[in-house]
Amino acid sequence: MRAPRPCAVCGAAGAAKYRCPRCAAAYCSVPCCRTHRERCTPEPKREQEPSAALPAPPADSPWSVDDILSEDDERDRVPLQKLKLLGESEELRTLLLNPHLRQLLLTLDQAEDKSSLMKKYMQEPLFVEFADCCLGIVEPPEKENVLPE
Repeated sequence: MRAPRPCAVCGAAGAAKYRCPRCAAAYCSVPCCRTHRERCTPEPKREQEPSAALPAPPADSPWSVDDILSEDDERDRVPLQKLKLLGESEELRTLLLNPHLRQLLLTLDQAEDKSSLMKKYMQEPLFVEFADCCLGIVEPPEKENVLPE
């Protein structure tokens, strides 16, 4: 994996751990993200091929998938087709109607230390149900102990 890039907002050298999903600009923190988001103008939507796993970065972008995913992360990549199944799941939509779950997800998304918060949330039955639902959609369980006919 490549070394982190300088933050596009504050200029901190080698501190950018995140990137804007709209324009791929690098930033280092939530405050820098908010600042960038206020200034960021998304590129016009382009039609993508349904088989594309990830959108192509802008031509002048210094970022690539290699900057985001390490070799260990690469095996955890989920194809776009499977991610689209999440949006089509009625079970997941029903779970997301729960205001408590929505607050948990919002808090997790905005947290600085997502890892420790994720460990805490994995003790919450509602969050575990949400995670299991997502995993069941993206990676359906193999049928075990099924007798052939």
